[in-house]
Amino acid sequence: MHAPSLPDRSIDAYAAVTERDRLERLRSLAEALSDVRILHVNSTATGGGVAELLRSIVPVCNDLGIDTDWLVMDADDDFFEVTKAIHNGLQGSGEPLTDEMKATYRAVTARNAAEIEDEYDLVVAHDPQPLGMLEGLTERLSDAPIVWRCHVDLTDPVEEYRAFVSAYADRIDHGIFSRSAYAAAIDVPETSIVYPSIDPVTEKNRSLDEAEVATERDRLDPLSFDAPVVTQVSRFDPWKDQFGTLEAYRRARKDVPELQLVLAGGMAGDDPEGLALYEQVANEAVDDPNVHVLTDLPDTTINALQRLSDAVVQKSLREGFGLVVSEALWKRTPVVGSTVGGIPLQIEDGRNGYLVEPDDATAAGDRIVALLEDDERRTEFGANAREHVRERFLLPRQLVALLEVFVETLKRDR
Repeated sequence: MHAPSLPDRSIDAYAAVTERDRLERLRSLAEALSDVRILHVNSTATGGGVAELLRSIVPVCNDLGIDTDWLVMDADDDFFEVTKAIHNGLQGSGEPLTDEMKATYRAVTARNAAEIEDEYDLVVAHDPQPLGMLEGLTERLSDAPIVWRCHVDLTDPVEEYRAFVSAYADRIDHGIFSRSAYAAAIDVPETSIVYPSIDPVTEKNRSLDEAEVATERDRLDPLSFDAPVVTQVSRFDPWKDQFGTLEAYRRARKDVPELQLVLAGGMAGDDPEGLALYEQVANEAVDDPNVHVLTDLPDTTINALQRLSDAVVQKSLREGFGLVVSEALWKRTPVVGSTVGGIPLQIEDGRNGYLVEPDDATAAGDRIVALLEDDERRTEFGANAREHVRERFLLPRQLVALLEVFVETLKRDR
């Protein structure tokens, strides 16, 4: 296990983007947790939404006076091959779960659990990767409740994978899910629904002045913003359906011949499929100079790209939540997204973007055209988008909900 380096983060930094009452609520909850020590555990410090959330949540909690640590599992490629199969199985597809895969999972999780020597009052395990650690943790930290934060889309899991994860449910005291539809898949004693959120003060989401935008625009050359640009930002993962987005773009180009497409994404440290899929997508687009397949861009560049794009697409086939949608909406860029996971919670169809069925690339292309051909509509959608995210999907709101779960689980006086 290892502790990632963390940025400095003050709760006062959010005063300009969230209500004063919400910040006061956070301070009140933090006071109830001022004498406890909390541990977050996950499987990677880089790539993907979980690592991004923890990189903000942990330092803010410490600033509030809640003693909070974050440890990342140490594991090899064999383990991550297994956990990606578990992830895929929980989202509805995948290879059979073999005894060898189970043995690999149990060996690595047991070894990591044995490395935790400090005392904690509450442990938060994120996603399926650390669940195998719970037996060792509950033996050594017998008085510490276990909260499982599931970020995965559990709409239609493969039964053998659902059963494998459910075997750990009796060691979980409270499960946190991103949608109520997910909670029914795993039987835990107590559950809460907490929407994830973006952090508006990070490099990816903070305000940029004109000079910064101009610098990042130059960095993105040969992409030209003198012609329409549609962007999808997501990990290179089969569930993100970059190929479907390519199909939607090709449909839209029939009406907007000068249209350009950007497929930008990174590689999560615990996802062995990422590089291979990136290469497949790049090969599919290699003959079209108007398609730009970009990887591992700096956060400031992603920030500017989402602002400069005329529209953003998120055509996922499954999606735990899809915070890249809120990232774009926060920057007043309308989004065409699929009706899966948490995307419909973020997109108000016909108000800040459009929703389409996940396998309907033609409809996605038509909605892209509708946005590109109506400047007034894009401006109106952008204003609605910013306010919708401000109300529902910024970090202080999520942190209030998380701390309420911690207070309830630890039976503290609020």
